[in-house]
Amino acid sequence: MNTLLKVSLRQKAVFVSNTVHQTALAELRETTSVLVANLAQLGYGVSEPLLKALNQTTPTFQANLLEQFREVMNVNKNWIPLVKGWNVPTGESIVDHIMTFFANVFQAKGTRLQCGHIIPADTFPLERYNGCPFCGTPFETGEIEHYGQGSKLKILSLWTEKDAEKFFANLLKSKTALDATQMDSLKLLLAELPLPKADIAMKETLMAVIDTLVELEHAERAQALFSSPTDIMRYLWYKHTGFLQLVAPKTIAKRKAKNNVNLRPMLDQSAEVGGKAKQALKLKYIRKQCLMVATWLNNLMLPAEKACEMMHPKRGMWVRFIRALRLAEYSKREGFDNLRTLLDVFYNQRYEVWQAKVDRYRLASDAENTLGLLKQRPGLFARSLFANMLWFGKDKVIEAFGEVVDQVPARLVFTLNMYADNYFDSKMQRTVKPLGGISKAVPPNKLLRLYKPKQIRAMQDSIQDLCLLAMKKRFAAIENNHESMYIDPMLFKMPVSIGDRSESVQDLPSALMGTRFALEGNTVRLFMQWGEGLPAQHLDMDLSCYVSYSNKADICSYSRLHTTGCKHSGDIRSIPEKVGTAEYIDINVPELKKAGAKYVTFTCNAYSNGSITPNLVVGWMDSKKPMKISAKTGVAYDPSCVQHQVRVTSSVTKGLVFGVLDIAANEIVWLEMPFAGQVVQNMNEDAVKGILAKLDAKLSVGNLLKVKAEAQGLVMVETAEADEAYTSEWAMDVAAVTQLLVD
Repeated sequence: MNTLLKVSLRQKAVFVSNTVHQTALAELRETTSVLVANLAQLGYGVSEPLLKALNQTTPTFQANLLEQFREVMNVNKNWIPLVKGWNVPTGESIVDHIMTFFANVFQAKGTRLQCGHIIPADTFPLERYNGCPFCGTPFETGEIEHYGQGSKLKILSLWTEKDAEKFFANLLKSKTALDATQMDSLKLLLAELPLPKADIAMKETLMAVIDTLVELEHAERAQALFSSPTDIMRYLWYKHTGFLQLVAPKTIAKRKAKNNVNLRPMLDQSAEVGGKAKQALKLKYIRKQCLMVATWLNNLMLPAEKACEMMHPKRGMWVRFIRALRLAEYSKREGFDNLRTLLDVFYNQRYEVWQAKVDRYRLASDAENTLGLLKQRPGLFARSLFANMLWFGKDKVIEAFGEVVDQVPARLVFTLNMYADNYFDSKMQRTVKPLGGISKAVPPNKLLRLYKPKQIRAMQDSIQDLCLLAMKKRFAAIENNHESMYIDPMLFKMPVSIGDRSESVQDLPSALMGTRFALEGNTVRLFMQWGEGLPAQHLDMDLSCYVSYSNKADICSYSRLHTTGCKHSGDIRSIPEKVGTAEYIDINVPELKKAGAKYVTFTCNAYSNGSITPNLVVGWMDSKKPMKISAKTGVAYDPSCVQHQVRVTSSVTKGLVFGVLDIAANEIVWLEMPFAGQVVQNMNEDAVKGILAKLDAKLSVGNLLKVKAEAQGLVMVETAEADEAYTSEWAMDVAAVTQLLVD
């Protein structure tokens, strides 16, 4: 039950089994009233159907539900920062740190703290601190003091077995890659529910299903799910590294090494960690695993030449896998003839590589043969469409692509439509994220200089017209007897989930990257909590924000606790035993607006060597009511005010952008952009601008539904009493939304 409950909370609902609520009770039980009141303190209300269902549950169920909520809302964690009442500056300066340094070197007089440091008189006001102001070690723990300050309740709906099964099937059928939250939910459901009959659309989703079958000793059932050797390698790499994509070993090792570069050369551990990372990536398999993979490869229904062509792009990795899995040995066994042939063709390279032929004709400027080959593989044609238009010219390429556009997956068609303007803008830097890497700003394609603005505009228009026409044709081909459609206005602020692979988990009701949250009050409060369950140690995570003006930039971080419109709660560099610790930043929106600020970018970094510590929670709070700060402890966390939060799970993220406050629009854009470096200054502002432009260019769910309505002749209405009603609750199931991407 806890598994389904956890998944349902991410869908803004509560799972209650059908066996519990068969008959309604006339009166509201006292335990139910107490539960609802406690949920309200956490910022949540319940719908009428959920209230009736909860009223029939046992007190044990209700207590378990509340405890699950408290866990998700991080109520039981230690939220004490370094400074008490940190909204009032302590007056500390660099001089205080210098004086304290020399006092400890020469063992001068002063107050000796638990950490062993001596704080000389007339430096730090110790009565204002919960720990050592010099080394950033907290000594105190405490509880949340203020609850229920949130402006409005988030209403929870009822989830039943039918809803869980439908959500499970939608995850499997999702036509876009699942983000970390969806993938985590899928794994939980795979362990809890029987596997439904559904066509699995994405390779990443396939890996989770195969992993479950192997864990259940049903490796033979996984055979039917493999369509190529690449699928087998993807599964093996996922089991070895946790990456659902084929990230090159050198990329993983390089990122881990770079995460251990330190601003102080004496603390730099990059070479040592990089060597250990390479060592850890070495492959080693037991006989049972070797036989399993050998059987999978032997039973693939592919000609050896075709399979080897698929293996070619990762040839170096395949050589290592073949050796580690002892495939040459197994190929000599009786019944493994196909594997023997495959290895023979692979090692002797008796196969042609399609991409090599494309590149050869392209470099020879042979448009006819290049486009002829590309039409054989429409998906790859779509991915290289923009570059080929600049290389060969618009007319030939668009004409050739128009012949195969109906065979291109809908997610690629929409991607082309969304990003055409940005790609063909000769002045705009684009943000890209290489496989396994961090987001980078790249300059415009140099070939754009060969074309006049009018020609570039014609390219943009031709792509958008072709893609929209293709999608309208797909929608029009679907029989629909409905006459009216309602679209919730919120859906026009929610982008379609295409090309986003978020690496953080949202345990609260999840949101798509690019979703805009309207501000309710004048203050945005960032929060970060880390270290729960870990022993006391030096573990320095930093919460920061980057303020962008028209002609300058400012930061609020450990190095600048107070600046225009921003106040930091103090730099914590070591965590206490098991309970973790917290940092906050208050952002005064009117003050920043008055100062002329444009954007505020929210970031967190691992200042300590290595990546951001697992299960670090970061997010922001907002409320119409003023949010209080404890004068006694400095705790400023109130779960009812939390607008959005994420839990970091990636093992290689050093720095993370987790939101951007648009001052003029009075909105916060939720996004996720990993970057390298110990401090906020390492963040590339151009990369943030690029990803914002990319998100702005995305088609919203609302606009996608308008395309559907137009193609199927549906009349738009302003009430939910329509034949087709698309509400914000419907859009909570992101995987269900992707079913609009008709192939």
